[in-house]
Amino acid sequence: MRSVVIIGSGNVAEAFARVLPERGFEVRQIFARNPERGRAVAQLAQCEWSDNPDHIATAELYLVAVSDSAITPLLSSLVLPEGAVVAHTAGSQPLEAIPSGFPRRAVIYPLQTFTAGRVVDFGEIPLFIEASDQALLAEIRAIAEQLSGMVIEADSQMRSQAHISGVVVCNFVNHLYAVGAELMRSAGLPFATLSPLIAETARKAIESGNPSAVQTGPARRNDRTTIERHLRMLEQNPELQDIYEKLSQNIWKETSKRD
Repeated sequence: MRSVVIIGSGNVAEAFARVLPERGFEVRQIFARNPERGRAVAQLAQCEWSDNPDHIATAELYLVAVSDSAITPLLSSLVLPEGAVVAHTAGSQPLEAIPSGFPRRAVIYPLQTFTAGRVVDFGEIPLFIEASDQALLAEIRAIAEQLSGMVIEADSQMRSQAHISGVVVCNFVNHLYAVGAELMRSAGLPFATLSPLIAETARKAIESGNPSAVQTGPARRNDRTTIERHLRMLEQNPELQDIYEKLSQNIWKETSKRD
């Protein structure tokens, strides 16, 4: 399979539009509803763009990179070439999100955060793959291995668990960065002051292979004096106060198990 149509124009579609031509694949078309994004992503892949379902290009692989809830209804409305492979890129959606009318179904899920205009090293991204039969799985693996050095076969349950983990370590952690930035701003301090701390925390977690083993801070020590002082400082923000307390309790509960 060398010819591809990318369905979608979001951040994941953009990432594939960048990497596929670099690895020798022919992206024949970006099919997307959003004309501005569709044209921009098509320009990256140096191909045409269309929003007309009657004018979808012929390809061997249709890579569906749209929102989770749109996968099934969108594909149910499309007529694609018989025998073509249809693969979605979602972590939390099962293989069966692709309608049974497309018998050659697959998943290629990149476990990474993507932002429009930001280039990442696709070769380091874990790609979780699944397919409707073993023969197709071998074909999908061959494609995935040309894109990344880390390809993992994973069924829908495993992939969903990986997706939850990704939400926790990426989306939740980034939100906490935003909370920390706001707390620093309210003290008249720049967010950059936290940068070395953020970098070292991430390095330790990665290098240890066991983040729990390198946990530090007042909750790890069960330092209730410091915790209570912090909670009083957060009295004007009950929601954040509750998050702080619950996270502190969970840290102590989990790290104390190994003591």
